[in-house]
Amino acid sequence: MPETRRPDRTSSFSSKEFSESDPLFHNEFYGTALASGTISEIHGQEMPSESVRALVIQILFPFLLAGFGTVLAGMLLDVVQHWDVFRNVTEIFILVPPLLGLKGNLEMTLASRLSTAVNVGRFNSSSEKWNLIIGNLALKQVQATVLGFLAALVASALGWILEEELIVNHVALLCCCSIVTAFTASLLQGIVMVGVIVGSKKVGVNPDNIATPIAASLGDIITLGLLAVISQGFFYCMEPYPYITYLVCVVFLCLTPMWVILSFRHSDSQKLLFSSWEPVITAMMISSLGGLILDRTITDPKLEGVVLYSPVINGGAENPWVKISEQKHSKHFALLLAGPNGRSAQVLLTLAIPGHLVFIYTIYLIQGSPDPPTAVFIFFYLAAAFTQVFLLLGIVDVMVHCLWKWGRDPDSFSIPYLTALADLLGTGFLTLCFLLMSLVT
Repeated sequence: MPETRRPDRTSSFSSKEFSESDPLFHNEFYGTALASGTISEIHGQEMPSESVRALVIQILFPFLLAGFGTVLAGMLLDVVQHWDVFRNVTEIFILVPPLLGLKGNLEMTLASRLSTAVNVGRFNSSSEKWNLIIGNLALKQVQATVLGFLAALVASALGWILEEELIVNHVALLCCCSIVTAFTASLLQGIVMVGVIVGSKKVGVNPDNIATPIAASLGDIITLGLLAVISQGFFYCMEPYPYITYLVCVVFLCLTPMWVILSFRHSDSQKLLFSSWEPVITAMMISSLGGLILDRTITDPKLEGVVLYSPVINGGAENPWVKISEQKHSKHFALLLAGPNGRSAQVLLTLAIPGHLVFIYTIYLIQGSPDPPTAVFIFFYLAAAFTQVFLLLGIVDVMVHCLWKWGRDPDSFSIPYLTALADLLGTGFLTLCFLLMSLVT
């Protein structure tokens, strides 16, 4: 009997000239989900779809890993909100969601893009691989610097509108802290992502299953920790050295041309340098609205728990894109319809409630609070979390179809938009949850 071999997808990809930034790959390179949801086709060969158990295993680990990362981030934010810089420059709370959103705007997008490059065989050539890595990392540093600067300006403008007062030194502090935090967090996490993806390829593991969960779990805690330490340090330095924040901003902005030049090392990062701004800037603006809601909650005693739980509910809703990122390239993507992707949605919705219960009681146990969470709080919180995930799953179903129709690359567009919407919906629903609790109790 002749030996039955699996089709070599990598060799098939590398045999033709395709790029991981191409918005529309040919149909022959993707499995087509049949209406029955039981069989998919790859290179003309029928392949069995994933079982429900396999889907649960693939989704549960990233969901819990990223969820515990957001639990730590929420507890950290609950502590640092009492630091001097957070008490005196409250606009810094507006910065929190857009900076944490860089995980979706930059880190998870980088992980998704490089994972796609591995799957299409672009890492087989050493020179191609390193040009691709250096170009994408440099591109990410450009994006982080610009987005950090713009996020600070938006936070200052929103604070000015609400308070009807603009303190120039506070604007400089916000710009300095935001740029340094975004740049440093992006560089650290980018290096980690590259190491994970290269290592995954060497051991024969699909990097989509590894890189994005790690980005989701590390992103919040690293970024929030850096923001707290950097902002507190510059806040204390402003009194003896009032111009240090201006100097640091100028230095980091002057480094941008160097990162632009390095991003030209690869043609694909060069293209993205000019075409990738729309989703990340739009996502940053959406996340800033969530930050505005967060900023308004810190002065209301009824909304005291929003600061603690906002990273948890927002991060928990972003985790579905870990599994979705493996399927986003198919033109026949149908998340909420029948078929394998429909099962993915069902599993994600099923895990939302027990997953958030685990996170709630993890916070309770770590904090050592004498009173456990009340039944009223659990009910409203779980209702908010479930509604948020359900809406986002519906949005991603429509969004990916529209991106294909408009010839846009889901790698660069879908994840930033969805993580930003998760921040806005999560913070809004969480605030509504505490307002309803105050009326009931």
